[in-house]
Amino acid sequence: MGRSGPALDPEIPVLAVKVGRYPQTPSHLGAVRSFGRLGVPVYAMVEDRFTPTAVSRYLTGAFVRPSTGREPPEQLLAAIVAAGRAIGRPSVVVATDDESAVLLAEHREELAPYFLLPPVPAELPRRLANKVDLHAICQDAGVPTPQACAPGDLAGLVEAGRRWGYPLVLKNLEPFTRLRHPVVGHTTVIRSEQELLAAWARAAPADGRASVLVQEYLPAEQAQDWITHLCCGPDGEPLVLFTGRKLRSWPPGRGVTARARACPNPELARLAARLCRRIGYRGVADLDWRLDLRDGRYKLVDFNPRTGAQFRLFETVDGVDVLRALHLSLTGRPVPAGAQLSRSFGVGQIDLLSVLATSWGERRPPRDVWPRRSTERAWLCRDDLAPTVAEAARFGCSVVRVLAGSVRRS
Repeated sequence: MGRSGPALDPEIPVLAVKVGRYPQTPSHLGAVRSFGRLGVPVYAMVEDRFTPTAVSRYLTGAFVRPSTGREPPEQLLAAIVAAGRAIGRPSVVVATDDESAVLLAEHREELAPYFLLPPVPAELPRRLANKVDLHAICQDAGVPTPQACAPGDLAGLVEAGRRWGYPLVLKNLEPFTRLRHPVVGHTTVIRSEQELLAAWARAAPADGRASVLVQEYLPAEQAQDWITHLCCGPDGEPLVLFTGRKLRSWPPGRGVTARARACPNPELARLAARLCRRIGYRGVADLDWRLDLRDGRYKLVDFNPRTGAQFRLFETVDGVDVLRALHLSLTGRPVPAGAQLSRSFGVGQIDLLSVLATSWGERRPPRDVWPRRSTERAWLCRDDLAPTVAEAARFGCSVVRVLAGSVRRS
């Protein structure tokens, strides 16, 4: 079952690239479905032949290129070039993680014979994905952002906690190092100095230093999570710009999106567009914001210079999402300027986990347990069922491993 959408050029294929082991990322599969439904040949770099993306009916071809992110950049770049050569004609390349976005931007000239790429400044994606650089960019651009610092050693972390108080937030500082030498597995809320010392002990940096950002904690009960997805054209103007609310995440309050809803927000749209114009951004981006209800300001938490995991939440009445807008722009076709649709997005099993955890912690079920509007699902689609089965199998194996580990430790 295909879907209607803009008239993309079927002679220009797409390659979805990624660095590191993320076989269960919705953005990778979303890209395949988005282009495949409109008849555009779409290829993907995958960890193995049985990832949800690899078994999609809309995938034209899979390049099995497992990576950890610890490889030399030349090796990662060579894998992308080899895929481009195998496709055999100029293709639009789509980054689905920060590391691949950095590689594509910094090696645009080497990739130009094989791929169509937006003219983003070469150094910009790395700076935006670096949490302390992003903080400086926001300050320079006059965009509100939570208070943050990068102490680099244990004494500095302890001092920041004592100065700001707890809770505070820890994030891995920059792309690649988060894969090579992570301090935390994901964005982590630290509630005491004891928890901070325990997190440091688990990271065990050999030289006593670590690539980590300490960020001010914005209380969940006094904040709202918002997201902005956009695609900027070669002149820096947004071709499409979407806004929405993140309703639930996993882990709750600090992790990946589990449930979100598309909501027009003109104020946030203007703020995001102004920032992108100011820094000269080009291409697709995913911005995370927190509305601080204490002062009424939207504060930028993350700027992801690539496709966001929940990008399929957003689509216009003309069937344009951010990746379709990118393809239209790079192939010289106009992008229809339609309004965004009102709908929701859910990531099945982790949304269920988030509901259960929130209900247990707050002793009541969260709002919007059942979506009231049409829903785009990360995995389950009537026209593409095989990825749903593959994801269920992988998720089940993950649960078994976690339970087995708990039994061994007990």
